[in-house]
Amino acid sequence: MGWLERMNKAMSYIEENLSNKIDLKEVAKLACCSSYHFPRMFSSIAGISLSEYIRRRRLSLAAFELQSTNVRVIDVALKYGYDSPDSFARAFYNLHGVKPTAARLRGIQLKAYPKMSFQITIKGETEMEYRIEELDFEFLVVGIKEPVVTEDAFKIIPELWRKASENGFSWNGKNDNT
Repeated sequence: MGWLERMNKAMSYIEENLSNKIDLKEVAKLACCSSYHFPRMFSSIAGISLSEYIRRRRLSLAAFELQSTNVRVIDVALKYGYDSPDSFARAFYNLHGVKPTAARLRGIQLKAYPKMSFQITIKGETEMEYRIEELDFEFLVVGIKEPVVTEDAFKIIPELWRKASENGFSWNGKNDNT
């Protein structure tokens, strides 16, 4: 079984257990990674933390249930893992912008967060035209090899330009072939 299939199997487990306690060790096991690495990997790929994804999915299902059934708000709150109606009402309001009781009103607009799945899309199949030209002037390419961490780039790169300038290399910001 490939990496994507394992991730999607873990996501199916989460989806099947949104109204139960989700065993994060089991989720990680299904994805064939540690319980330490799975939430970090999920967050990196999905752009949202695992706990936030689960919270949004539960509140989406709770909203749908409140709109389509007559189940009491407290029962829906307990079903989706909230200890009290107050904590559920706060979370519901923060996500949907209305109180849980208002979700039953006609025409009320709520947010839905659909089930997430993982797939790979391969791009780059588009044909490109190119040409190679010989330049009728000489130019010199100069480089500085320096490892740069993205978070520090805004500090390090200006410093590299300053050092290059001190060593006699400069760029005037124009591309005038000189």
